[in-house]
Formats: sequence, structure tokens, C-alpha cells
Amino acid sequence: MPILDWSGIEIPQALKAPVPASDLEHRALVGGDFWRQIPAYAHIDETTFLDYRWQGRNTITSVPKLLNALQGLVSPEFIADVEAGFKRAPMCVRISPYLLSLIDWKHPYEDPLRIQFLPVDSRFLPDHPKLGLDSLHEQEDSPTAGLTHRYHDKALMLVIDTCPAYCRFCTRSYAIGGDTDQVEKVNFAPTADRWRRAFAYIASRPEVEDIVVSGGDTYNLRADWLETLGMTLLSMPNIRRIRIASKGLAVMPQKILTDDDWFAALVKIVRHARTLGKDVALHTHFNHPNEITEISHRAIMRLIGEGVFIRNQSVLIRNVNDNYPTLSKLVRRLSYVNVHPYYVYVHDLVKGGEDMRTPLQTALDLELQIRGITAGFNTPLFVVDAPGGGGKRNAFSYEAYDRKTGISVFTAPSVKPGQKFYYFDPIDCLDADARARWADPNEHPKMIAEAEALCRS
Repeated sequence: MPILDWSGIEIPQALKAPVPASDLEHRALVGGDFWRQIPAYAHIDETTFLDYRWQGRNTITSVPKLLNALQGLVSPEFIADVEAGFKRAPMCVRISPYLLSLIDWKHPYEDPLRIQFLPVDSRFLPDHPKLGLDSLHEQEDSPTAGLTHRYHDKALMLVIDTCPAYCRFCTRSYAIGGDTDQVEKVNFAPTADRWRRAFAYIASRPEVEDIVVSGGDTYNLRADWLETLGMTLLSMPNIRRIRIASKGLAVMPQKILTDDDWFAALVKIVRHARTLGKDVALHTHFNHPNEITEISHRAIMRLIGEGVFIRNQSVLIRNVNDNYPTLSKLVRRLSYVNVHPYYVYVHDLVKGGEDMRTPLQTALDLELQIRGITAGFNTPLFVVDAPGGGGKRNAFSYEAYDRKTGISVFTAPSVKPGQKFYYFDPIDCLDADARARWADPNEHPKMIAEAEALCRS
């Protein structure tokens, strides 16, 4: 049947008022040679900027390199603030030229991308007394190094311990990147011996059907290692689904556009899975609408053109996306570029990230506002990854939430029955009485007992 021509047809009377132009802002992606605002990149042409090898060679890995790239754009006081911030941070500095170019350097303290990747000493808050370096207890649920088996039919395989950019909010700051002044890291380097032990365990567990491949970031695997990884997992009869995790689309989309070997390896895995009746998807990580540009859209279109399905997992971050206008724009923009908005995580309890966390109530309020702005399958689920190893719980599924002390209680009957898991709101968001109680360690067990007393029967 040919495409129907509707030109000349009288438009039916509308039941809704015309939408304002602002309602379509999610379609306006950053384009042009925006990187030229950075003095160090002022003469870089598009071909060079799109080369993933150039991006890698020029990635900022130290404060002196940052100072060199930003010459004249920021004050020496700001650079000193960043330098002092990294001395207190659990993560190393690693930020691509692409990402650096998207930051508003006229207002660096307020910029949502700067907040995520460059710590400043002046904005640090003391860590919550109940957080731990591995707050999700991934290592406690690991039968072998780099493999977490927590859920009945799913396992998490950490294949590498480096990323194209290092996020301040990383829940795996215990392992990712090099050692810092604050943390001596666990080593999850990609070795054949470590992978073989993980493969042996996965193949021995018939109930495991779903594998999340993460790290670190699969972006940093060589193409042949990526192919070996995917094909080995697909060869196991019990494995039905693989999720390949990478933040690369948000921080260095150039790799998808110009690293043809890596791209071909990913596509080969996806296509082979289909011949077996299995599913392979790419899981990525955009947190703010400014991160979705014309360049990332081109990379997304290349993936979609080869049948790669993409889901997004965001983290709820204070002063980044913790308000309705920003988060709704992110959801709409992801939907517009056909990336499925899958999860919004309540920020994990990680060292050095207290200034980025929000109360649980923020997630609850935003979920109510977001639901209904788009189709249900494009509406993200707001979740708490329960500290202590309870796994992902719907933010609304708490057993109790004492808003006075900021303690919420979760259970995970299908994961760890009989246990309780606690999430703690940032102390600076509480009133003076609650802050005083948190300052006294003797009060902590009393406050937890008070929250437990509120649990649903």
C-alpha cells in the first residue's frame, strides 16, 4: 500500500491547546564546533575532533593538563580549588576533550557536567558516617574476583577497571582507576585467567540467564577482547541475555563513530545473539540533557542502524538533574534519540560524593511528576540500590521512611530474605536536631531502631 497523501485534508479540530516552543526544546541538540571555545582546541577541525584516538591522547589526566587546556578561561583560584578537591576525592581525574568542551566555563561551579567529573574542595561535605567504600557489598557477593552473583538468575561481570572518564559518583571507586590519596584500589584488570574463572562459574550455574558486563567500562576493551567476551558468553546454553554497559556515548561518542573495529565487534555480538534467539543490549549513562549532542546522536544513529538496542541508566544528582524541568527534558531528549530511559538511581552512598546526594524524598517527588510525560516504556523506574547488598529496590517500596532522621528501610525478599537494608539521606539536608543526633555516634543505633519501628507490618 502506498504512503497516503494527506495534503489538502482539513485538519480535525484539536482537543488540546497548541504547545509552546519550550515544550520542544528537547529536540534542540548542541551542534557546531562547540569545542573551539576551549583555547587548546580552538584550531582543531571536525575530523580531528571526531577521531577517538585524538580524544584518547588528549584526555585530561592531571591538574596541570587541565590548567593547560583551560588557559585564560578560569581563574587560578578555581584551578587550586580543583587541585585540592582531587586530593580529597576517591577517583582520579580523567575527562575527555569532548566532555571538557561541554562545560560552561563562565560558570564552572554551577555547571552540571563539572559537578559530575571535577571535584572542588570548597564544595565538599563530610561523608555520611554510615557509608562504606563498597557500600553495595559487591565483593561480599563475589564467588570469584570481579564477578558478583546477587540475584537468582543474573550476574554482574566486571571485566576491566578503567573508563574513558571518571565520575565522582562512581559506586566502584574501590576499584576503578588508579590509586588516589584516599583509596588503594582493588585490581580488576582484564586478564584471560580472571575471565576464565568467571566464565567457569557462570557456565556451572544453570539458573543464571542474564549477564551484565560492566567495569570500569567496556569502551576500554580492545575489539578482540570484546568479541571474545560476547561470543564466549553467548556460547553458554544457559545465557539468554547480555547487557553491555558503557558510559562512552555520554563522554566520548567519537569511539562509536571512528573506532570501526570496536563497533564491528559489538555489532557482531548483537547479530550473533539474534541467530541464537538471545538478546544483547547496550546500557549507557546520560545524566543531563546537555550531554546529548549532535555528535552523540550520530553515534546513537549508527548503533540503531545496525539493530543495537540502547537503554539509559541515570543517577539522581544534586544540582545536576534533581528538578523536574531538567529531568523531564532529559527523559524527553533520550526518548527523542531513541534511547530507552530505563533507570534513575538514587545516588549511592559513596565516599567524596555527599554534596551530590539527594534525600530519598526527592526521587519520590520526581517520580510522581515524571510519570505521564511520555509513554510508559520510556518512563524510567526510580530505584535505590540498597546499601549492604539488597539490590535494586523501587524507591517507593521502602518498609519505612523516617524523614526526620533521613533513614529509609528496605527489604529484598527474593534476594536476601529476612534482612533489612538502610538508606541514609544526606545529613546537611536534615534539620538541626537530626544533624546533632548524627554528630553523636551513640545516637545512631537509636535512630535506626526508631526507623525500624515504623516498618509496615
